[in-house]
Amino acid sequence: MASATLNQRIDLNAVVKGNPLVEYHPETFPGLVFRIKRPKSAILIFSTGKMVCTGAKSEKEAKRAIKKVVRELKKSGIIILGKPEIKIVNMVASANLSGLIDLDGCAFTLGRTMYEPEQFPGLIYRVDEPNVVILLFATGKLVCTGATKEEDVYEAVGNLHKRLEEKELISYE
Repeated sequence: MASATLNQRIDLNAVVKGNPLVEYHPETFPGLVFRIKRPKSAILIFSTGKMVCTGAKSEKEAKRAIKKVVRELKKSGIIILGKPEIKIVNMVASANLSGLIDLDGCAFTLGRTMYEPEQFPGLIYRVDEPNVVILLFATGKLVCTGATKEEDVYEAVGNLHKRLEEKELISYE
């Protein structure tokens, strides 16, 4: 997910007139939804000039999507004074370690975990450095969230994988 600001107010009704495919229901949500196919993503635009991009598969795609929407806004007659200030605020990544993970063992060994299998089948593991949260599943699959750089995802997952192997908490069949 990326956020951006245009540092100016935007008339959302004018955006709807120039772009009939956007979704805007001000009575239920204060922003409008601008969906694009390439790169596939949705950009929320608010009258404050703030934007939120979701669904992009990488940092590069998120930035490309926001810039594309700004170009579309300009094409439809919306005056945009500057370039958008873009910041990656959260990444969600999935991985498969291709082994079976001992979640009970992880709960006792890793530290900073939460595991209540009656409530949720995954173990929640909070990592300090880089600052991310990883959901681990017994199947070897995991979800990493909270990163702001792709390198942080690779670092956190790599470090976890190494710890799981060192502590013999993962087995390969």
